[in-house]
Amino acid sequence: MADKNILLVGSRKGLMVYQRAKGSQEWKHTDTHFLGIPVSLAAIDAHTGYWWAMLDHGHWGCKLHRSADGKVWEELEAPKYPEGEEVKDGVPATTRYLWAFSPGAKSEPGTIYIGTEPGGLFKSTNNGDSFELVRALWDHPSRKDQWFGGGRDYPGIHSILVNPENPDHLYVSISCAGTFETTDGGKSWEPRNKGLKADFLPDPNSEIGQDPHLVEWCMANRQVMWQQNHCGIYRSADGGKNWADISEANGPANFGFAIAASETNPQRAWVVPGVSDMLRVAIDGALCVCRTDDGGVTWKAFRKGLPQESAYDIVYRHALDVVGNTLAFGTTTGNLYLSADDGESWEVLSHNLPMIHSVAFC
Repeated sequence: MADKNILLVGSRKGLMVYQRAKGSQEWKHTDTHFLGIPVSLAAIDAHTGYWWAMLDHGHWGCKLHRSADGKVWEELEAPKYPEGEEVKDGVPATTRYLWAFSPGAKSEPGTIYIGTEPGGLFKSTNNGDSFELVRALWDHPSRKDQWFGGGRDYPGIHSILVNPENPDHLYVSISCAGTFETTDGGKSWEPRNKGLKADFLPDPNSEIGQDPHLVEWCMANRQVMWQQNHCGIYRSADGGKNWADISEANGPANFGFAIAASETNPQRAWVVPGVSDMLRVAIDGALCVCRTDDGGVTWKAFRKGLPQESAYDIVYRHALDVVGNTLAFGTTTGNLYLSADDGESWEVLSHNLPMIHSVAFC
């Protein structure tokens, strides 16, 4: 596992960069980019070293920026739907939000994927100079009739998992539709939602229409996948073919948006729970992080260093990340926390940031 000494924080008012000296646990704010502009997501492509920032200008729409050094940025044309494409009959498809980013496999440096609202996956093979819509997913027979917006106007791809050893193998997750897998480079896609429950659907067991909030996997064993779902927490041990509900029956680990999976331990994952979809705040006014060490059989709640009264924080789906035994998460109230002991205790990096959309160790 390579050291990751940069922490990118995408916020309502810009991209904040934190860094630590190699071997140190002291993180310092070193730079801010796109001051005053909402940054939905930011990342560094480990295969090329390029920095990426996805902006949401609201009135001016989505913007995509690339940097070779993390200092000088260039704007690229954001992924754009072909003329005549429709979200549903009579509704033109236009790019409304850049919601997910992933580099391609190790063997394909310069290949990147971007997931968007209204549900399109775009691929570039020239480091973002141009993008093509992945047709087979967009043309999936379930899309127009069974995909719908989960808290947003239209469906959106928020999770992309690319097998670093196999460029033909990837997963995407869509709110609301579910998780889909391709093993032939995007020529065909199969739903991977068996075992999930959607209590908001007429048929809660429907394989299409599920609402994953975020899907992750264990890099050491990519058959083990985790998802924080609208209706609980789920785990798969067979590459998404079957999912088991691992929500905590009488504890806080249940509803939330973010989930982080250990890179090396397929039994370990973390969530930051909230009350419910209707009440998107910390449970009982007290912020906690929950960890399982046994594949979801049991959960532990950790609170040291986190506010235990008058807390209204919730953590968005991309605002929790882990590298080794170090975790970070940011909240809707602009609080940024860091743990160096697997989430058991926390320190504050800032109480004064704007609403945080994403955090990423790079």
